[in-house]
Amino acid sequence: MTYVTERAVDGAGPVQSGLVPLVRYFLKLGSLGFGGPIALVGFMYRDLVERRRWIDEDTYRLALALAQIMPGPLAAQTAIALGYFQAGIAGATLVGLAFVLPSFLMVVGLSMLYVAYGGLWWMQAVFYGLGAAVIAIIALAAYKLARGTNKRDPLLWGIFAGLLAVTALAQAELAEFFILAGLLALVVKAPPAWLKARVPFLGLAPWPLALPLLQAAAPADGPSSALLLQILLFFGKAGAFVFGSGLAIVPFLYQGVVQQYGWLNEQQFVDAVAVAMITPGPVVITVAFIGYLVAGLAGASAAALGIFLPVYVLTIIPAPWFKRHRDNAQLKAFVQGATAAATGAIAGAVVVLGQRAIHDLPTAAIALASLGVLWRFKLPEPLLVLAAGALGLALWPLARGGV
Repeated sequence: MTYVTERAVDGAGPVQSGLVPLVRYFLKLGSLGFGGPIALVGFMYRDLVERRRWIDEDTYRLALALAQIMPGPLAAQTAIALGYFQAGIAGATLVGLAFVLPSFLMVVGLSMLYVAYGGLWWMQAVFYGLGAAVIAIIALAAYKLARGTNKRDPLLWGIFAGLLAVTALAQAELAEFFILAGLLALVVKAPPAWLKARVPFLGLAPWPLALPLLQAAAPADGPSSALLLQILLFFGKAGAFVFGSGLAIVPFLYQGVVQQYGWLNEQQFVDAVAVAMITPGPVVITVAFIGYLVAGLAGASAAALGIFLPVYVLTIIPAPWFKRHRDNAQLKAFVQGATAAATGAIAGAVVVLGQRAIHDLPTAAIALASLGVLWRFKLPEPLLVLAAGALGLALWPLARGGV
Protein backbone atom coordinates (compact mmCIF):
# COMPACT_ATOMS: atom_id res chain seq x y z
CA MET A 1 0.00 0.00 0.00
CA THR A 2 1.22 3.49 -0.81
CA TYR A 3 1.09 5.89 2.10
CA VAL A 4 0.23 9.55 2.10
CA THR A 5 1.59 12.07 4.51
CA GLU A 6 -0.37 15.05 5.79
CA ARG A 7 1.56 18.25 6.26
CA ALA A 8 0.91 21.95 5.99
CA VAL A 9 1.96 23.99 2.97
CA ASP A 10 5.10 25.15 4.78
CA GLY A 11 5.98 21.56 5.74
CA ALA A 12 5.32 22.08 9.46
CA GLY A 13 2.69 20.52 11.66
CA PRO A 14 1.63 17.01 12.74
CA VAL A 15 2.05 14.03 10.41
CA GLN A 16 -0.59 11.40 9.61
CA SER A 17 0.26 8.41 7.44
CA GLY A 18 -1.91 5.84 5.71
CA LEU A 19 -5.08 5.67 3.69
CA VAL A 20 -7.32 7.03 6.45
CA PRO A 21 -6.46 10.74 5.93
CA LEU A 22 -7.19 10.45 2.21
CA VAL A 23 -10.55 8.80 2.84
CA ARG A 24 -11.36 11.42 5.47
CA TYR A 25 -10.58 14.19 2.96
CA PHE A 26 -12.94 12.77 0.34
CA LEU A 27 -15.65 12.28 2.94
CA LYS A 28 -15.36 16.00 3.69
CA LEU A 29 -15.27 16.94 0.00
CA GLY A 30 -18.35 14.82 -0.65
CA SER A 31 -20.12 16.58 2.22
CA LEU A 32 -19.13 20.18 1.45
CA GLY A 33 -17.87 20.28 -2.13
CA PHE A 34 -20.22 22.42 -4.21
CA GLY A 35 -19.77 23.83 -7.69
CA GLY A 36 -19.96 20.90 -10.09
CA PRO A 37 -17.30 18.59 -11.55
CA ILE A 38 -14.81 21.20 -12.74
CA ALA A 39 -14.83 22.88 -9.33
CA LEU A 40 -14.46 19.56 -7.51
CA VAL A 41 -11.41 18.41 -9.45
CA GLY A 42 -9.98 21.88 -8.87
CA PHE A 43 -10.47 21.46 -5.12
CA MET A 44 -8.66 18.11 -5.32
CA TYR A 45 -5.66 19.74 -6.97
CA ARG A 46 -5.61 22.66 -4.55
CA ASP A 47 -5.96 20.53 -1.43
CA LEU A 48 -4.10 17.31 -2.25
CA VAL A 49 -1.31 18.60 -4.50
CA GLU A 50 -0.67 22.22 -3.51
CA ARG A 51 -1.65 22.43 0.17
CA ARG A 52 -1.28 19.00 1.76
CA ARG A 53 1.16 17.59 -0.82
CA TRP A 54 -0.17 14.08 -0.35
CA ILE A 55 -0.17 13.52 -4.11
CA ASP A 56 2.46 14.63 -6.61
CA GLU A 57 1.40 16.60 -9.67
CA ASP A 58 2.19 13.82 -12.14
CA THR A 59 -0.11 11.41 -10.33
CA TYR A 60 -2.89 13.98 -10.24
CA ARG A 61 -2.56 14.62 -13.98
CA LEU A 62 -2.59 10.89 -14.67
CA ALA A 63 -5.79 10.45 -12.64
CA LEU A 64 -7.45 13.39 -14.34
CA ALA A 65 -6.46 12.14 -17.79
CA LEU A 66 -7.85 8.68 -17.01
CA ALA A 67 -11.12 10.27 -15.90
CA GLN A 68 -11.30 12.19 -19.16
CA ILE A 69 -10.51 9.31 -21.51
CA MET A 70 -12.80 6.71 -19.92
CA PRO A 71 -16.59 6.87 -19.63
CA GLY A 72 -17.67 8.18 -16.26
CA PRO A 73 -18.48 11.45 -14.46
CA LEU A 74 -15.31 13.50 -14.18
CA ALA A 75 -15.17 14.26 -10.45
CA ALA A 76 -16.14 10.81 -9.19
CA GLN A 77 -13.77 9.02 -11.54
CA THR A 78 -10.88 11.36 -10.72
CA ALA A 79 -11.41 10.64 -7.02
CA ILE A 80 -11.50 6.88 -7.60
CA ALA A 81 -8.41 7.06 -9.80
CA LEU A 82 -6.49 9.02 -7.16
CA GLY A 83 -7.47 6.43 -4.58
CA TYR A 84 -6.30 3.64 -6.88
CA PHE A 85 -2.94 5.23 -7.70
CA GLN A 86 -2.29 5.87 -4.00
CA ALA A 87 -3.51 2.61 -2.46
CA GLY A 88 -4.71 0.18 -5.11
CA ILE A 89 -8.13 -1.49 -5.00
CA ALA A 90 -8.65 -0.63 -1.35
CA GLY A 91 -7.92 3.02 -2.02
CA ALA A 92 -10.24 3.19 -5.02
CA THR A 93 -13.06 1.50 -3.10
CA LEU A 94 -12.85 3.51 0.12
CA VAL A 95 -12.27 6.86 -1.58
CA GLY A 96 -15.16 6.25 -3.97
CA LEU A 97 -17.54 5.37 -1.13
CA ALA A 98 -16.41 8.32 0.97
CA PHE A 99 -16.92 10.76 -1.91
CA VAL A 100 -20.36 9.49 -2.96
CA LEU A 101 -22.05 8.46 0.29
CA PRO A 102 -22.66 11.93 1.84
CA SER A 103 -24.42 13.32 -1.21
CA PHE A 104 -26.39 10.08 -1.64
CA LEU A 105 -27.79 10.40 1.89
CA MET A 106 -28.64 14.06 1.35
CA VAL A 107 -30.44 13.34 -1.92
CA VAL A 108 -32.42 10.51 -0.34
CA GLY A 109 -33.51 12.92 2.41
CA LEU A 110 -34.58 15.52 -0.14
CA SER A 111 -36.39 12.80 -2.11
CA MET A 112 -38.40 11.87 0.97
CA LEU A 113 -39.42 15.50 1.44
CA TYR A 114 -40.26 15.83 -2.24
CA VAL A 115 -42.49 12.76 -2.19
CA ALA A 116 -44.12 13.78 1.08
CA TYR A 117 -44.73 17.43 0.20
CA GLY A 118 -44.34 17.64 -3.58
CA GLY A 119 -48.08 17.91 -4.00
CA LEU A 120 -48.26 21.03 -1.85
CA TRP A 121 -48.18 24.38 -3.61
CA TRP A 122 -45.10 25.65 -1.80
CA MET A 123 -43.02 22.66 -2.88
CA GLN A 124 -44.09 23.16 -6.49
CA ALA A 125 -43.38 26.88 -6.15
CA VAL A 126 -39.79 26.29 -5.01
CA PHE A 127 -39.08 24.07 -8.00
CA TYR A 128 -40.84 26.54 -10.31
CA GLY A 129 -37.90 28.88 -9.72
CA LEU A 130 -35.26 26.18 -9.37
CA GLY A 131 -35.88 24.69 -12.80
CA ALA A 132 -35.19 27.98 -14.60
CA ALA A 133 -31.98 28.56 -12.62
CA VAL A 134 -30.77 25.05 -13.41
CA ILE A 135 -31.04 25.77 -17.14
CA ALA A 136 -28.73 28.80 -16.69
CA ILE A 137 -26.24 26.72 -14.68
CA ILE A 138 -26.11 23.98 -17.31
CA ALA A 139 -25.79 26.55 -20.12
CA LEU A 140 -22.79 28.23 -18.50
CA ALA A 141 -21.21 24.87 -17.67
CA ALA A 142 -21.59 23.79 -21.30
CA TYR A 143 -19.90 27.00 -22.45
CA LYS A 144 -16.97 26.62 -20.04
CA LEU A 145 -16.48 22.96 -20.83
CA ALA A 146 -16.60 23.58 -24.57
CA ARG A 147 -14.17 26.49 -24.37
CA GLY A 148 -11.72 24.54 -22.22
CA THR A 149 -11.99 21.35 -24.26
CA ASN A 150 -12.16 22.60 -27.83
CA LYS A 151 -9.94 25.69 -27.53
CA ARG A 152 -9.26 26.83 -31.12
CA ASP A 153 -9.50 23.43 -32.75
CA PRO A 154 -11.97 23.61 -35.68
CA LEU A 155 -12.48 19.84 -35.73
CA LEU A 156 -13.51 19.76 -32.09
CA TRP A 157 -15.82 22.75 -32.52
CA GLY A 158 -17.36 20.98 -35.52
CA ILE A 159 -17.99 17.89 -33.39
CA PHE A 160 -19.46 20.12 -30.68
CA ALA A 161 -21.85 21.79 -33.14
CA GLY A 162 -22.85 18.47 -34.65
CA LEU A 163 -23.73 16.91 -31.28
CA LEU A 164 -25.55 20.04 -30.18
CA ALA A 165 -27.75 19.84 -33.28
CA VAL A 166 -28.29 16.08 -33.04
CA THR A 167 -29.27 16.25 -29.36
CA ALA A 168 -31.61 19.21 -29.86
CA LEU A 169 -33.31 17.72 -32.93
CA ALA A 170 -33.60 14.18 -31.55
CA GLN A 171 -34.66 15.51 -28.14
CA ALA A 172 -32.35 12.90 -26.66
CA GLU A 173 -28.70 11.95 -26.34
CA LEU A 174 -27.41 9.35 -28.80
CA ALA A 175 -24.48 7.81 -26.96
CA GLU A 176 -23.02 6.07 -30.00
CA PHE A 177 -22.10 9.49 -31.39
CA PHE A 178 -19.59 9.87 -28.55
CA ILE A 179 -17.69 6.84 -29.80
CA LEU A 180 -17.96 7.97 -33.43
CA ALA A 181 -16.67 11.43 -32.50
CA GLY A 182 -13.70 9.89 -30.71
CA LEU A 183 -12.90 7.71 -33.72
CA LEU A 184 -13.21 10.68 -36.07
CA ALA A 185 -10.74 12.71 -34.02
CA LEU A 186 -8.42 9.72 -33.83
CA VAL A 187 -8.42 9.24 -37.63
CA VAL A 188 -7.93 12.94 -38.36
CA LYS A 189 -5.35 13.73 -35.70
CA ALA A 190 -3.30 10.51 -35.60
CA PRO A 191 -4.02 8.46 -38.73
CA PRO A 192 -0.79 6.53 -39.33
CA ALA A 193 -0.41 4.66 -36.05
CA TRP A 194 -3.99 3.57 -35.44
CA LEU A 195 -4.06 1.65 -38.71
CA LYS A 196 -0.67 0.02 -38.28
CA ALA A 197 -0.47 -0.78 -34.58
CA ARG A 198 -2.60 -1.92 -31.71
CA VAL A 199 -5.48 0.52 -31.25
CA PRO A 200 -5.32 2.12 -27.80
CA PHE A 201 -9.00 3.02 -27.65
CA LEU A 202 -9.79 -0.71 -27.45
CA GLY A 203 -8.97 -0.19 -23.79
CA LEU A 204 -12.61 0.93 -23.60
CA ALA A 205 -13.75 -2.59 -24.47
CA PRO A 206 -14.12 -3.93 -20.89
CA TRP A 207 -17.17 -1.73 -20.21
CA PRO A 208 -19.79 -4.30 -21.30
CA LEU A 209 -18.35 -6.74 -18.76
CA ALA A 210 -19.81 -4.55 -16.01
CA LEU A 211 -23.40 -5.24 -17.04
CA PRO A 212 -23.47 -8.93 -16.06
CA LEU A 213 -22.12 -7.84 -12.68
CA LEU A 214 -25.03 -5.42 -12.36
CA GLN A 215 -27.53 -8.15 -13.20
CA ALA A 216 -25.99 -10.49 -10.64
CA ALA A 217 -26.30 -7.76 -8.00
CA ALA A 218 -30.05 -7.35 -8.49
CA PRO A 219 -32.50 -8.79 -5.93
CA ALA A 220 -33.58 -12.35 -6.67
CA ASP A 221 -37.06 -12.14 -5.23
CA GLY A 222 -39.76 -9.70 -4.19
CA PRO A 223 -42.50 -8.01 -6.19
CA SER A 224 -40.24 -5.14 -7.30
CA SER A 225 -37.23 -7.24 -8.35
CA ALA A 226 -37.92 -6.81 -12.08
CA LEU A 227 -38.24 -3.04 -11.73
CA LEU A 228 -35.10 -2.80 -9.60
CA LEU A 229 -33.18 -4.84 -12.15
CA GLN A 230 -34.46 -2.53 -14.90
CA ILE A 231 -33.32 0.52 -12.89
CA LEU A 232 -29.96 -1.09 -12.19
CA LEU A 233 -29.27 -1.97 -15.81
CA PHE A 234 -30.48 1.35 -17.21
CA PHE A 235 -28.29 3.42 -14.91
CA GLY A 236 -25.43 0.97 -15.44
CA LYS A 237 -25.66 1.73 -19.15
CA ALA A 238 -25.76 5.45 -18.37
CA GLY A 239 -22.66 5.19 -16.19
CA ALA A 240 -20.82 3.35 -18.95
CA PHE A 241 -21.49 6.06 -21.54
CA VAL A 242 -20.97 9.33 -19.67
CA PHE A 243 -17.88 11.15 -20.94
CA GLY A 244 -16.41 14.25 -19.31
CA SER A 245 -18.64 16.21 -16.96
CA GLY A 246 -21.37 14.52 -14.94
CA LEU A 247 -23.72 16.98 -16.65
CA ALA A 248 -23.27 14.96 -19.84
CA ILE A 249 -25.62 12.39 -18.35
CA VAL A 250 -28.58 14.80 -18.39
CA PRO A 251 -29.70 14.24 -22.00
CA PHE A 252 -29.12 10.49 -21.72
CA LEU A 253 -31.26 10.28 -18.59
CA TYR A 254 -33.95 12.43 -20.13
CA GLN A 255 -34.27 10.04 -23.05
CA GLY A 256 -34.60 6.96 -20.85
CA VAL A 257 -36.34 8.23 -17.73
CA VAL A 258 -38.92 10.47 -19.42
CA GLN A 259 -39.27 9.28 -23.00
CA GLN A 260 -38.48 5.56 -22.95
CA TYR A 261 -39.73 4.30 -19.58
CA GLY A 262 -41.98 7.15 -18.46
CA TRP A 263 -40.75 6.86 -14.88
CA LEU A 264 -40.83 10.65 -14.41
CA ASN A 265 -42.64 13.45 -16.16
CA GLU A 266 -40.69 16.38 -17.59
CA GLN A 267 -41.15 18.63 -14.58
CA GLN A 268 -40.03 15.91 -12.17
CA PHE A 269 -36.92 15.38 -14.29
CA VAL A 270 -35.99 19.07 -14.16
CA ASP A 271 -36.60 18.90 -10.41
CA ALA A 272 -34.22 15.94 -10.22
CA VAL A 273 -31.45 17.97 -11.88
CA ALA A 274 -32.19 20.85 -9.50
CA VAL A 275 -31.80 18.56 -6.49
CA ALA A 276 -28.35 17.56 -7.75
CA MET A 277 -27.42 21.24 -7.96
CA ILE A 278 -28.30 22.03 -4.35
CA THR A 279 -26.39 19.08 -2.91
CA PRO A 280 -22.59 18.70 -2.69
CA GLY A 281 -20.58 15.97 -4.30
CA PRO A 282 -20.89 14.48 -7.80
CA VAL A 283 -23.70 15.86 -9.98
CA VAL A 284 -24.72 12.39 -11.16
CA ILE A 285 -26.09 11.68 -7.69
CA THR A 286 -29.32 13.01 -9.17
CA VAL A 287 -29.94 9.39 -10.17
CA ALA A 288 -30.68 8.59 -6.53
CA PHE A 289 -33.53 11.12 -6.60
CA ILE A 290 -34.89 9.54 -9.77
CA GLY A 291 -34.58 6.04 -8.35
CA TYR A 292 -36.36 7.07 -5.15
CA LEU A 293 -39.31 8.52 -7.05
CA VAL A 294 -39.59 5.31 -9.07
CA ALA A 295 -39.10 2.66 -6.36
CA GLY A 296 -38.33 4.23 -2.99
CA LEU A 297 -35.11 3.64 -1.08
CA ALA A 298 -34.42 0.39 -2.94
CA GLY A 299 -34.76 2.24 -6.24
CA ALA A 300 -32.40 5.00 -5.07
CA SER A 301 -29.83 2.39 -4.03
CA ALA A 302 -30.17 0.47 -7.31
CA ALA A 303 -29.79 3.67 -9.35
CA ALA A 304 -26.70 4.78 -7.39
CA LEU A 305 -25.12 1.33 -7.66
CA GLY A 306 -25.89 1.23 -11.36
CA ILE A 307 -24.34 4.61 -12.13
CA PHE A 308 -21.18 4.21 -10.04
CA LEU A 309 -20.30 0.54 -10.56
CA PRO A 310 -19.22 1.07 -14.20
CA VAL A 311 -17.29 4.17 -13.09
CA TYR A 312 -15.44 2.06 -10.53
CA VAL A 313 -14.80 -0.87 -12.88
CA LEU A 314 -13.73 1.39 -15.74
CA THR A 315 -11.14 2.97 -13.47
CA ILE A 316 -9.46 -0.03 -11.87
CA ILE A 317 -9.36 -2.21 -15.01
CA PRO A 318 -7.59 0.16 -17.43
CA ALA A 319 -5.49 2.02 -14.84
CA PRO A 320 -2.34 -0.15 -15.19
CA TRP A 321 -2.53 -0.10 -19.01
CA PHE A 322 -3.27 3.62 -19.02
CA LYS A 323 -0.25 4.34 -16.88
CA ARG A 324 1.99 2.58 -19.39
CA HIS A 325 0.46 4.35 -22.42
CA ARG A 326 -0.26 7.77 -20.97
CA ASP A 327 1.46 9.63 -23.82
CA ASN A 328 -0.07 7.67 -26.70
CA ALA A 329 -1.20 10.00 -29.50
CA GLN A 330 -4.24 7.93 -30.48
CA LEU A 331 -5.46 7.80 -26.91
CA LYS A 332 -5.24 11.57 -26.61
CA ALA A 333 -7.02 12.10 -29.94
CA PHE A 334 -9.88 9.78 -29.02
CA VAL A 335 -10.55 11.50 -25.71
CA GLN A 336 -10.51 14.92 -27.37
CA GLY A 337 -13.20 13.87 -29.83
CA ALA A 338 -15.35 12.11 -27.24
CA THR A 339 -15.16 15.00 -24.80
CA ALA A 340 -16.02 17.53 -27.53
CA ALA A 341 -19.08 15.40 -28.31
CA ALA A 342 -20.05 15.38 -24.63
CA THR A 343 -19.91 19.18 -24.43
CA GLY A 344 -22.10 19.39 -27.51
CA ALA A 345 -24.62 17.02 -25.94
CA ILE A 346 -24.71 19.18 -22.79
CA ALA A 347 -25.38 22.28 -24.91
CA GLY A 348 -28.13 20.39 -26.71
CA ALA A 349 -29.63 19.43 -23.35
CA VAL A 350 -29.93 23.14 -22.54
CA VAL A 351 -32.19 23.53 -25.58
CA VAL A 352 -34.25 20.43 -24.77
CA LEU A 353 -34.73 21.11 -21.06
CA GLY A 354 -35.09 24.86 -21.52
CA GLN A 355 -38.24 24.32 -23.55
CA ARG A 356 -39.79 22.61 -20.53
CA ALA A 357 -38.46 24.70 -17.65
CA ILE A 358 -38.84 28.16 -19.23
CA HIS A 359 -42.48 28.50 -20.15
CA ASP A 360 -43.52 32.02 -19.10
CA LEU A 361 -42.10 35.47 -18.39
CA PRO A 362 -41.17 34.85 -14.71
CA THR A 363 -39.19 31.69 -15.48
CA ALA A 364 -37.52 33.40 -18.46
CA ALA A 365 -36.54 36.30 -16.19
CA ILE A 366 -35.17 33.93 -13.54
CA ALA A 367 -33.12 32.07 -16.15
CA LEU A 368 -31.67 35.25 -17.67
CA ALA A 369 -30.95 36.80 -14.28
CA SER A 370 -29.30 33.57 -13.11
CA LEU A 371 -27.10 33.48 -16.19
CA GLY A 372 -26.10 37.13 -15.68
CA VAL A 373 -25.26 36.65 -12.02
CA LEU A 374 -23.21 33.53 -12.73
CA TRP A 375 -21.35 35.24 -15.54
CA ARG A 376 -20.69 38.58 -13.85
CA PHE A 377 -20.31 37.75 -10.16
CA LYS A 378 -19.43 34.03 -10.19
CA LEU A 379 -21.96 33.36 -7.43
CA PRO A 380 -21.72 29.80 -6.07
CA GLU A 381 -24.38 27.62 -7.68
CA PRO A 382 -25.99 26.44 -4.40
CA LEU A 383 -26.63 30.05 -3.32
CA LEU A 384 -28.11 30.86 -6.71
CA VAL A 385 -30.36 27.81 -6.63
CA LEU A 386 -31.60 28.67 -3.14
CA ALA A 387 -32.31 32.26 -4.24
CA ALA A 388 -34.16 30.99 -7.31
CA GLY A 389 -36.23 28.72 -5.09
CA ALA A 390 -37.17 31.69 -2.91
CA LEU A 391 -38.15 33.67 -6.01
CA GLY A 392 -40.26 30.78 -7.20
CA LEU A 393 -42.00 30.69 -3.84
CA ALA A 394 -42.85 34.37 -4.20
CA LEU A 395 -43.84 34.31 -7.88
CA TRP A 396 -45.78 31.04 -8.03
CA PRO A 397 -49.06 32.43 -6.65
CA LEU A 398 -48.94 35.29 -9.17
CA ALA A 399 -48.07 33.01 -12.07
CA ARG A 400 -50.87 30.62 -11.19
CA GLY A 401 -53.42 33.24 -10.26
CA GLY A 402 -53.32 32.40 -6.58
CA VAL A 403 -53.25 29.17 -4.61
